[in-house]
Amino acid sequence: MAIDRRALLATGTAAALGGLPRASRAQTAPIRIGVLTDMSGPYRDLTGPSSLAGAKQAAEEFSAATGIAVEVIAGDHQNKPDLGVNIARQWFDRDGIDMIADLPNSAVALAVSQVAREKNKVVVGSSVGSTAFSGAQCSPNSVQFTYDTYMLAKGTGDALVKQGFDSWYFVTADYAFGHALQTDTARFVEAAGGKVLGAARYPFPATTDFSSFLLQAQATRPKVIGFANAGADLVNCIKQAREFGLANQGVKFACLLMTVMDTLSLGLPEAQGLLMTDSFYWDLNPRTRAFSERVKGKLPGRITNTAVAGNYGGTLHYLKAVQSLGVAQARASGLAVVERMKAMPTDDDAFGPGRIRQDGRKLTPAYLFQVKTPAESTGPLDLHKVIATTPAEQAARPLAEGGCPFIQT
Repeated sequence: MAIDRRALLATGTAAALGGLPRASRAQTAPIRIGVLTDMSGPYRDLTGPSSLAGAKQAAEEFSAATGIAVEVIAGDHQNKPDLGVNIARQWFDRDGIDMIADLPNSAVALAVSQVAREKNKVVVGSSVGSTAFSGAQCSPNSVQFTYDTYMLAKGTGDALVKQGFDSWYFVTADYAFGHALQTDTARFVEAAGGKVLGAARYPFPATTDFSSFLLQAQATRPKVIGFANAGADLVNCIKQAREFGLANQGVKFACLLMTVMDTLSLGLPEAQGLLMTDSFYWDLNPRTRAFSERVKGKLPGRITNTAVAGNYGGTLHYLKAVQSLGVAQARASGLAVVERMKAMPTDDDAFGPGRIRQDGRKLTPAYLFQVKTPAESTGPLDLHKVIATTPAEQAARPLAEGGCPFIQT
């Protein structure tokens, strides 16, 4: 059945915005949002243009519904924390940016979060994986919207050990995100009765040949190789591991941060059977399908993935809080905006209803997906099937375990 995109836009926007009143008159200057992302490195296909598309979709829908002008710009941090910090300072000090979104690369995200706290601005980390972002290095000016390494590790590590894949070796990106993903997954592997045989950490983002690290893994004869990485690195690891015949030796590949974009890059024959944990899939339910239909014009040659969804949902909820608080007060205090974001329930077409916890962690259900076989797929975008669901309150690390210094538990 053909889908009327105008009708979807109208109905979807109305539902997502929850009947917010239209502004009586436009403010003199628009709310300005900066999507600080990876436009040129290993996370470009995972985030980059996809993240920008999600934020722009939220801004357009919100402006159409409320009359409040919103501008969205993009910056490339090149996976360098010092560059990310410099861009953030320039955006806040000179360019009038009110909120920074996305922030793939946890080292960059943690550094930029502290700048936002210093300047009393807002960060909505839609692509931040490290649990430190809402834990030991949390900020009252920041929100971790889409996922974290605890969620990914619990969903995949625990499930594989329970299937009998109980000896693990990790190939890990050597920076904050990779370390956190390995540590969290190892915790769940061992808690379920499994063993960690070792780990090889590779220089990030300077590595494209993973052969020596895969040979180190092969030598330990694990049942599982856990890839504590993402994006182009993950795709290259899987391809090279298959070239070495590791899959034929009975080794299972655990993709600890894999998305539908990676499945497309690999192709179903190469990716079939892989397991991954994620918080979004375009074909999950009627609302995700409607959202994906609305945003697809901003994604030429791409599919609606988690980065699109996370930046849409995170940006939209931020803008709702701005509307609720009032534009002038929102501009004056990023802290007040984040407090309002926590006080208001979340609801959007990408993730449905939810809430943001005191430590800034947005609670989202976690889905364990399996890549379909070519025979199971009914079309070029029919790629994943749900194997299990973890409720939102259980998918996030318990608040008392996070160590967020401004939280009393």
